[in-house]
Amino acid sequence: MKVPERDPWVIRVAGSTHIRWVGVVALATLLSGCSGSSLGPPSPVTTQGKDISSLWSVFVSVAAVVGLLVMGLIVFAIIRYRRRSDDEELPPQFRYNIPLEVIYTGVPILIVIVLFVLTAGVITRVNSVAPDPDLVVKVTGFQWDWQFDYPEYGITVVGEPGLDPTLVLPVDEDIQLELTSADVIHSFYVPEFFEKRDVFPGTIDKIDIHLTEEGEYVGRCAEFCGTYHDRMLFNVRAVSAADFEAWVSEQTKVSDG
Repeated sequence: MKVPERDPWVIRVAGSTHIRWVGVVALATLLSGCSGSSLGPPSPVTTQGKDISSLWSVFVSVAAVVGLLVMGLIVFAIIRYRRRSDDEELPPQFRYNIPLEVIYTGVPILIVIVLFVLTAGVITRVNSVAPDPDLVVKVTGFQWDWQFDYPEYGITVVGEPGLDPTLVLPVDEDIQLELTSADVIHSFYVPEFFEKRDVFPGTIDKIDIHLTEEGEYVGRCAEFCGTYHDRMLFNVRAVSAADFEAWVSEQTKVSDG
């Protein structure tokens, strides 16, 4: 039975379609690495977040270089050592190449060591807490909202059904958040902080943040905690030191009244 020959035009169309899809995937991957893009992470607004973002960029860059190198070697081998005719002999076969094996064993180990050292440094800086922060805020998660206490000022902000609480924080100051839960496990998460911390009942987890930009951000509970988990939203408002003092004065007057 004679097999009909394929139309070369159809083959070209199929190939170009595949190429277009590869281009779309590659473009989406590149865009996902752009800081602040809709496909990638937001721009960090804390010094801790910037450390995490920089480390993430290093990992992505190293992965991209290694991936491109491996794909390039694969394509090179496919093209350079392809059999051009049925009569052509196979290229010379080698059992081992010690210098090459040392390189492709030593280089990955070196990369892992460098990434490990960088990661350990960032984790140490992000997890460190100041003994005397400029501001302490107690954050309590409960089903299904948030409560923010400012012990120094006697201010308490509590979320209500249909009214998300706002965590007001000054920029350019060392802020310590004391995280806990009143009932079940919740998770304190603000994407622009580049940190997600689970909060447990009966324990206090301290984290330090140093805001570098004024703005408004949305936080949420990132741990499924019950029926109305999706309603555990809160706002973060980063303001100047003067605006923070004005907010404190306003809240104090309201509580006194």
